[in-house]
Amino acid sequence: MPEPRLAAGIWVSAYLARLGLANIPAYVIAHGDDTAGAVLVKCVRPDGSARLYAREWDFDTDTRPWQLTGEGPEARIDETIRRQRGFDPDLWVIEIESRDGRTLLDEVGLD
Repeated sequence: MPEPRLAAGIWVSAYLARLGLANIPAYVIAHGDDTAGAVLVKCVRPDGSARLYAREWDFDTDTRPWQLTGEGPEARIDETIRRQRGFDPDLWVIEIESRDGRTLLDEVGLD
């Protein structure tokens, strides 16, 4: 039987708190389903570029690690997000402003 997953709204709250402790500005750009919504994390850099992260199943390890799913000019990443929200209105989108590209996704420790 699969392990129960943490509700999306609780995960987002914990992630935002962790980013706040690290003085990394972050905002909820799109509020998804509190229970089961997927989460995208957009990391914006001062040069106008952005990266987009999502959790994807790794069938070999049966885990859901964060993966870089897009990178480039912020406008292109925004268009990718718009398309994904068009077919998944339950999707959360978190935007981070990070000079060095830190997301803390590998440090959150919440699943």
